[in-house]
Amino acid sequence: MKYIDEFRDGEVAQGIAGAIAREVNPDRRYHFMEFCGGHTHAISRYGVTDLLPPNVQMIHGPGCPVCVLPIGRVDQAIKLALEQEVTLCTYGDCLRVPASDGLSLLKAKARGGDIRMIYSSADALALAQKYPERQVVFFAIGFETTTPPTAVVIRQAAALGLKNFSVLCCHVLTPSAMASILQSPEIGVSGTVQIDGFIGPAHVSTIIGSRPYEFVAAEYGKPVVIAGFEPLDVMQAVRMLIRQVNEGRAEVENEFSRAVDRNGNVKAQKLVAEVFELRETFEWRGLGVLPHSALQIRQEFAEFDAEKRFPLDYVPVADHQACDCAAILRGVKKPQDCKLFGTVCTPENAIGSCMVSSEGACAAHYSYGRYKDV
Repeated sequence: MKYIDEFRDGEVAQGIAGAIAREVNPDRRYHFMEFCGGHTHAISRYGVTDLLPPNVQMIHGPGCPVCVLPIGRVDQAIKLALEQEVTLCTYGDCLRVPASDGLSLLKAKARGGDIRMIYSSADALALAQKYPERQVVFFAIGFETTTPPTAVVIRQAAALGLKNFSVLCCHVLTPSAMASILQSPEIGVSGTVQIDGFIGPAHVSTIIGSRPYEFVAAEYGKPVVIAGFEPLDVMQAVRMLIRQVNEGRAEVENEFSRAVDRNGNVKAQKLVAEVFELRETFEWRGLGVLPHSALQIRQEFAEFDAEKRFPLDYVPVADHQACDCAAILRGVKKPQDCKLFGTVCTPENAIGSCMVSSEGACAAHYSYGRYKDV
């Protein structure tokens, strides 16, 4: 574990903090959004904000795929399990996301639905092979990081000729979300929130590389620094963003060079392009319906598309009226601004997805006691 410990060294953190304090302009404020929930948890867990000058503010972004998954998509999965009586497989965080009528996938399981938590898409494929008499549906969610494994199992199912395996695809794309946030009337000079730059996702960028973020710098004039998930990674990324702002630059820089390059994992990208294509529109929790922001299964693999195999109409559903998850996902509010946070809404009794997910901003603030500082 020595290699990891080097990225958590307290003395080095103090050194970077000192460098940041010397480089900031005391006459201005800096507002940086960390897009990924992994960064949010690193910031909260290791107290990164405590080491930053008061005029450097971190803003929480969309966080993770579970956070931005709209209620209507969870309703579709529940419908498959309870009405179509499929064996529904998905990742653990999805099970507790609140859905319509007081349900969640976990509560639907208690009502008799065959809903199973899995650790990988390969587990779902293995179940389909083990139980050929049952229809097995993989509820696939994720940013670009988890999309290649889904493409792998779809291609494997085709090669095996499986007739009882399909995928409910809810894979979404991070650059589209960044554009949506920057286009929001709440962001910018006339809005309530200012964003001077982004800390770009780590795991996502190992797949897509740094190239897809270049439009953020070119078209919106906002710098992006891709960073690893360790606290020193985040602090160095903040320092790099401050330098760009001070110098009037807007570029894509890569702090996470030990794992990310400009082109990303080309082999994984080709695999995804073989199996998936862009959806025209897709609803995100908090961001609304965004064009070309998600993937759907190509016609060549249509027999493995659960939306085509089963009668599944998508019906948008409004969030809980008292829950501020939508505003938190856009960076307009902080977790502690929500009236339900830490009282009605806790990890044991989550009302919104930001508290459900292990990478959600509300879960981070609650788990590491950041809300107690207010």
